[in-house]
Amino acid sequence: MATFAVTYAYSDSTSTDRDAVRPAHVEFLKSQFTSGRLLKSGPFGPDEAPGALLIIVADAKADVESLMDQDPFHQAGLIEERTVRQWNIFFGADSAQPAVQPAAQSAAQG
Repeated sequence: MATFAVTYAYSDSTSTDRDAVRPAHVEFLKSQFTSGRLLKSGPFGPDEAPGALLIIVADAKADVESLMDQDPFHQAGLIEERTVRQWNIFFGADSAQPAVQPAAQSAAQG
């Protein structure tokens, strides 16, 4: 598995629409986090241009692009620009790996 950094840039003009779609967007991200594909995510700070950073593990960049095409923000046309770049972690590589889910952990021990 490789690690990818995904950035979203939003237009200020889509703020109201993003608020309306946000619950579905958050549910989508929760499901990716629970499955272990999404390691970390969050919006940029209030003094930055509107956007977000997502760290995702996948076999290939095309897999990440296909996954992120399912994001309700993308489907609603609310992302002004999206980048997907493979990120080769040097420091802290161990802490960026997906957590072992309890069921998988029990199976591995049994």
